[in-house]
Amino acid sequence: MDAAELRAIQAPIKDRYRGEPGAALITLRARGALDDHNIACKVETGRAIAVAGLHPATGGTGLELCSGDMLLEALIACAGVTLKAVATALEIPLRAGTVSAEGDLDFRGTLGVVKDAPVGFTEIRLLFALDTDPSQEQLDQLLKLTERYCVVYRTIANGPPLSVAMTRM
Repeated sequence: MDAAELRAIQAPIKDRYRGEPGAALITLRARGALDDHNIACKVETGRAIAVAGLHPATGGTGLELCSGDMLLEALIACAGVTLKAVATALEIPLRAGTVSAEGDLDFRGTLGVVKDAPVGFTEIRLLFALDTDPSQEQLDQLLKLTERYCVVYRTIANGPPLSVAMTRM
């Protein structure tokens, strides 16, 4: 695909977002399940090979993975593994559990439709649903330590400095 093809695909989408700003506000979701026996989280991707492409809201076909979805999947994978590790360390038995994340995006920003529209997630929500019996105090500690030690969560929450570089091959 070249620039002209991309513009042709995105032009009607951009026009729609100009006329219907609400159509550009989309919530992406990811989901995973804690492993029953190991310190692991099974992330539902539905694909064997991770091929990233444009989200349909920006002109993609929907056949490739969206990097926004992949970010949420990385968050739930890390959070699920961290929670499972912390629960194991604290000897909190978990019969079952799920981890969900959803994030809000305004695609007008990434398409340059409106200059003041944000680019990137404006809010991310992470939810654990656990089948377990410990006290609320123990669950509060489990959540606190999961937040503290989850690398992806902390990376997103702390907004570390980023740099971009380009070199010729």
